[in-house]
Amino acid sequence: DGFEGNTGIIIIAATNRPDVLDSALLRPGRFDRQVNVDLPSYKGRLGILEVHSRNKKLAPEISLETIARRTPGFAGADLANLLNEAAILTARRRKDAIGIKEVDDAIDRVTIGLSLTPLLDSKKKRLIAYHEVGHALLMTLLKNSDPLNKVTIIPRSGGVGGFAQQSFNEEMIDSGLYTRAWLTDRITIALGGRAAEEEVFGDSEVTAGASSDLRAVADLAREMVTRYGMSDLGLVALENGNNEVFLGRNWMPKVEYSEEVATQVDQQVRAISVRSYQEARRLIRENRGLVDRLVDLLLEQETIEGEQFRQIVQEQTGLSLASPATSASATA
Repeated sequence: DGFEGNTGIIIIAATNRPDVLDSALLRPGRFDRQVNVDLPSYKGRLGILEVHSRNKKLAPEISLETIARRTPGFAGADLANLLNEAAILTARRRKDAIGIKEVDDAIDRVTIGLSLTPLLDSKKKRLIAYHEVGHALLMTLLKNSDPLNKVTIIPRSGGVGGFAQQSFNEEMIDSGLYTRAWLTDRITIALGGRAAEEEVFGDSEVTAGASSDLRAVADLAREMVTRYGMSDLGLVALENGNNEVFLGRNWMPKVEYSEEVATQVDQQVRAISVRSYQEARRLIRENRGLVDRLVDLLLEQETIEGEQFRQIVQEQTGLSLASPATSASATA
């Protein structure tokens, strides 16, 4: 309480929002030492997996090192959940030990959702296939993109009709040092599904399936303009990374620039999106025969692994394509 010398007492507290703590709590003699606990690195994830796998029987081919490299951005609870889900799948499939297939499916469950019954042959299934191949093909063709891990049209809980999954460069993701070329290709990839729909089915047949992609594009393009100085507005930082309304503070988001600059920001965001969409449509249009072939294969197999996908693209285009990294994330 600040009035008595309780030197033998140490109080420890934890929060996910240190930015909203009252300054009186943080003055000297109170909570004056802060320890930031980031998401675990590769070594941290490996250690956590070793702890949670002690009471689980793993198949000889399972490598905790490989799982750790595939799961950047996972917290300790996520890793524990992953192994628990893998164990549940192993029991349901009446296997004696957790195998690679169970781990792969568990990662998909944790990151994307439960798999549902595949769709019957229909126009909807074909449209989803073109949408996901649009994403996957751009992941494969764009030179600054991380390689494709797999593409599937098996639906997931939460309304996900399918997804194309990349293998990201863990060092860049952990460091946050994104290049302008990589960010631009990310936006182009996100627009690949809508581009494929419009090229194949026409403007009147595009669907609402790209809604989450468009939100991601808007957020990423705005960050390029207002935070990273990667637009024609120049080297300016107009927004910070945390504009949330929390605990009654800042009922209106704080605007740090004029209405004129806000208009210019909107124009720049739109310009980045339009350029990327035009590039996505160009690549889909120029490789239309390849797109049709990949869609037919995806409809037949329902899932295409990245290596098989790259082999087909390489045979058709003659390009030398990158091999996958060891961590993955998905675009629906």
